[in-house]
This record gives sequence, structure tokens and C-alpha cells, in this order.
Amino acid sequence: MQITHKIADILFDLFPKAKEFGNDLNVLMQEIKDYYTISVFQPIVTNTGESITIDINIKNIIDEKPEFDKALLLCEIGNYTEAVPILKSLIAKNPTVSEYHRIYGQILSDEGNLDKALNCIIDSLKWDPNNTAALIMMGNIFYRQFNDSITAKKYFDEALAQKPDDYTALTNYASLLLMSGDYHEAKKYFEHSYQVNNNYPNSAIGLAQVLFVTDQSTAAFEYAIHAIKACKKSDKIIYDAAINLAFKISQKVIESGTANNLIVEYQSKLEKSGGIPIQIELDDTINTAAKIEFAENYNRDFHLLKHKSKSGLTHLIMHELVHLDFAIQAKAVNEQMLFTSNANNKNIFYKDLTKHREQLIKRGIKNDTINGFYDGVFAGINLQMFNTPIDLFIEDYLFNTYPELKPIQFASLLNLLEDGKEAVTNKEVINISPVNILSASKVLNLVTALHFKDIFGIDHINEFNASKLELNLAAKLYEEYNEYRQDRNAGEEYELIQNWAEDLKLDKNFELVNEQEFRNKRTDIDNLLSNIENDPYDLESNDPAKKREMDQFQKSQQNIGTNMAVVMFMVEAIQFFENKQKEEIKNIALEIATLGTQGFNPNEDNYRISAIKNKTFSGYHILAYYYVSWALAIPEMLSQLQLPFNEEYKLALSIHKPNQL
Repeated sequence: MQITHKIADILFDLFPKAKEFGNDLNVLMQEIKDYYTISVFQPIVTNTGESITIDINIKNIIDEKPEFDKALLLCEIGNYTEAVPILKSLIAKNPTVSEYHRIYGQILSDEGNLDKALNCIIDSLKWDPNNTAALIMMGNIFYRQFNDSITAKKYFDEALAQKPDDYTALTNYASLLLMSGDYHEAKKYFEHSYQVNNNYPNSAIGLAQVLFVTDQSTAAFEYAIHAIKACKKSDKIIYDAAINLAFKISQKVIESGTANNLIVEYQSKLEKSGGIPIQIELDDTINTAAKIEFAENYNRDFHLLKHKSKSGLTHLIMHELVHLDFAIQAKAVNEQMLFTSNANNKNIFYKDLTKHREQLIKRGIKNDTINGFYDGVFAGINLQMFNTPIDLFIEDYLFNTYPELKPIQFASLLNLLEDGKEAVTNKEVINISPVNILSASKVLNLVTALHFKDIFGIDHINEFNASKLELNLAAKLYEEYNEYRQDRNAGEEYELIQNWAEDLKLDKNFELVNEQEFRNKRTDIDNLLSNIENDPYDLESNDPAKKREMDQFQKSQQNIGTNMAVVMFMVEAIQFFENKQKEEIKNIALEIATLGTQGFNPNEDNYRISAIKNKTFSGYHILAYYYVSWALAIPEMLSQLQLPFNEEYKLALSIHKPNQL
């Protein structure tokens, strides 16, 4: 195929780079050659004086390109055994293609056959002296293999003369300068390469290395993490090197103690904004790496931050200070919540583990030992459930606000991630733990791993041996976190705690209560007595736990439509109340209301009403009596029950058709 262009102004309009150089014909020839190059198949470009002709060997492109592409793919996955015969065949058929020789030379170099590799690269340059990839490879061989920096520099200079913005040439030349100790020049070339292509991990790690050896740890760590994130699967060597460098930077920053001033500054800021002093002390007896005890919860006039003596201490203390910061923000808008758990929560937890207890007893484990184990599991899963959503916001805040803390944060979070992985993959733990609790814990750890991958680029997710269901649930929870992430309002982290707990079926283990309402309820006795007097059946309570339970109940009713079980229980209740006086019905209604101040569980089956002898009620059963008794005796207050049984009651009335009601 031949194309002819007349040398005229319009040709320079088509190829504007030549026009920028004053209609330079040499620039025009190269620009045309680059444009018509297909893969490794370069055209023959000829200047006849009045026109330029381009000869393209279409047959070679059609015949050889699929084979060459296959060879490249095999090289990318490291399958040199199959790639070499293809390349040899291509060279035999068409030895004029420079890239055939260059790729074969690369394979020989990787396999350690330097003499043959060098000959192949020389052949490559004989056929195309402007092959920048071959020039770069020659430079690398002379510098890395023969320790000849002078010859290496000659080839790198030639490659850059051909393509000043070739980021691979820039990076390789910068690496030569770095190894030679010329850090200033190395940094200049690495930066140029990074500007050309900031997704090339080699230039990012090169910059990180220069900055590391010149004591610019914060910037060095940023580039090391960028290199990790930019790596593809085929970049394993660079990936591992970038992780190793990140650890070195982290250790250097930890040992220097330069980030310790962050604690003092942040502590002072929070003491001013919160109005309460903060004390920090070492305590290796605590169960977690660090914890903060709020003054109000311990009847102190200061907050106490405790920590263990371990690596990453600055990060752990800063993490707990952000906990306090978030609490101060939430209090300012009356959104601070307390995570509470009582004997009733624990009893439900124990009851749900009845079958698991039986299995442990069969294995010869004593009840007292099981109880102690369950206490630890209950406390542990509650602690994890409360902390995980908040910790994501905390770590995001630290990551985005304190760049000088990132190297310490990196090492500290990785240690915590390893601890979490061990806790849910240890065979002994798996052997004894309740399956549902272990799975919930694994999902929460997976969410943490997703966040670590997000901010630092390192993927540990597969190491948790999670099921597809667990992976999908973790992804769902993390997606919900991302919806809050960019514009979190004070206290919104508690919404995630509640939502995630419901998804993980852990919501029976605790209650989230508004701190101000909780403390007022505990301390204001007159107000408490007044509330009891004015609302003895807790109909006007704003208790979030009861409201949430009612919302869930109403939602479930909407989903299933008319509840026929409730209808039939209502028919029974109507029949029971049919010949009773209104006052007697009212007394029963009030007794049920009193019983219901703690809420009714539709799944329970052991409720009793003193006025109805020798009868036990299931949850739906007593709810039916509850609704009917109030409908008959106190209809003006029926709506305050918030029971979604209007349609069921109408249907029950139509079935029974009582005369006097």
C-alpha cells in the first residue's frame, strides 16, 4: 500500500508538530513515520522533493501481527518457553523488524544470557537506530550488568534525544544517577518521568527512594504508596520493593519520634474545645492497644487515655484522641450516643447459643468455662461492632489531615490487621467459636481490610479465607460507609453502627441511647417521677431502641401484608371480651400495657396476663389482645400504641360480627 502527500501548506496543517518547527521537513518525516507505524511495523517514508510517499507493507501486518501479539502476551505472563519459538520464526521470516530482535533480547537478558541478549539488541538497533526501547535496554545492560556507567549514559542520552518525554528512558537514566549518588539530578529526571506518566510505578518508587535517602520521609512515603497503587499484577518486583520501602520509611519515622509533637498539639486543641483536661498513661493490662475513658463515664474531672507499649504508639494515641474529638462534635449537636449492654442483652446472646453450648458440653467442656468463654465473646464482638465503623472515619481523618503521621499509621494498621486476621483464621479459634459470631467478626475485619487497601493500596483480603457471602456482605457495608465518607455529619457514625449490626444480626447485643437523655434520665429524679406519673405505660417514650424495634416490626408487617395469625388471635380476643364490662377490659388493657413497657417480641411465647388464668401468650397472641383491649376500652388512645393492625382488626370484626361492639 502506498500513500502520496504533496508537500504544501495543507500537509503541515495535517501534521502540526512540523509546523511548530517552521515547516521543518525532517520533523515532518518523523511525524509521518510515527503516525503510519502499526504496532512494530514501520512504513518506508520517502521525500521526492515535491511529495512524500509512504509505503506500508500490509501483507506483513496481516500475516505477522497476530503472531507477534501472541508472543508479547506470553512474555507478559512469563511464558518464555512458548514465546521464544514464535519470535525466532518471526525473525527468520522478516529480520528487518527491530522489535522482534529487541523482545527476544529482553527474554535472553531476563534468563541471564547476557552475551546473546546484547547481540540481539545490537541487531535491533542496526535495523532501527531510533528504537528507544532498545537504546534503554542497552543502557541498562551496560550499567547493571557490566557496571559501565559511561557507556550506559551514552545510550540513555541517545534515547532521550529521540524522545525527550520517554518516561521509561527518563526513569532508567534517573536510576543510574541515583545509584551514582547524584541525588539532585536523579530527582529531576524522576520528576520529569512522573509528570509525563504518573501511573508508571517505577518513576514513583524512584522518587520515593531519592526522597528517602535525602531525609524527606513524608514525601517519600507518599510516592511509595503511589507506586504500590500504580502497580499491575505483572509489576510484582516493583510492588514488593515499594512495600519494603514503605516499611523502611515507617520504621525511620517511628524511631525519629518527629511525629510526637502531633499528640501535644491535638491534645491541647481538644482540651480547649472540650473544656476537660486529658491525661495519657501507659497501661499494658488493657485488652486493646489503646483506649480512652471519657471523664463523664468514670466520674472524673479529666479524660484518661491508656495505651500499651507497642510499635506505632503515636498513631494509637492520635486515634483515641480523634475518638474524643468526634464525641465532642456529636455532643455539640446532641447526637452523642452511648453504646450500652445489659443483662437482658447478654441473656438473649446466651439463649441464641444454646445449641452451641450443647456441642461444647458434649466435648467435655464445663458450663463455668463455657460461660467465661461466652462472656469474652460477647464483650469482644460488641467492642468490634462499636469500633469498626467509627474507626474507618477516624483513620480517614488521620490519613487526610496528618500526612506526617501516615508512615506510622501504615505500620500500626497493618499490625492490627494481622491481629484481626489471626483472630478469625486461627484453627483453634474456628474450632470453638460460634459460627455466626465468627462470621460477623470476619466480615468486620474484611471491611477494615477493604479500607486499608483503599488508602494504602495493599490487598490482604484473600488472606481471611472468607466465603463469597462474607465477601459480598463486607463489600455492601463498605459501600454504605463510602456514602457517608465525604460529608460525614457529627454523630452519623452511630447510624452505621446500628445499620451494620442489623445486617450482621448483632443488634440484640446492645442499645445505642442518646447520652444527654440517658444522663438526664438517671439524674433528674423529679422529672423521672413526673414522666412515670404522666405516661405510666411508656406510650410517649422517645427511647430509640423501642422506636427502632417498632419501625422494624411495622416494616415487616408491610412486607407480609395482612397477618392472618393476628386476625385469628383478634377474633379470639373479641370473643373473650364480648361479655365483659368496659372497666374490666380497661384493667386488662392497662396490665398488658404495663407488661409491654419493655417491648413485646413477636417471636417469644411465654407471656402471661394475671387476669387471664392458666394461659400463656406468644408474641403475636398478646399483641392481638393488646390491640383489641385498647380498641374496646380506650379507643381514643389506640393510635399511640403504633401497632400496624388496623386492617387485621377490621377483618376480625367482620369475621366475628359481634352485636354489642
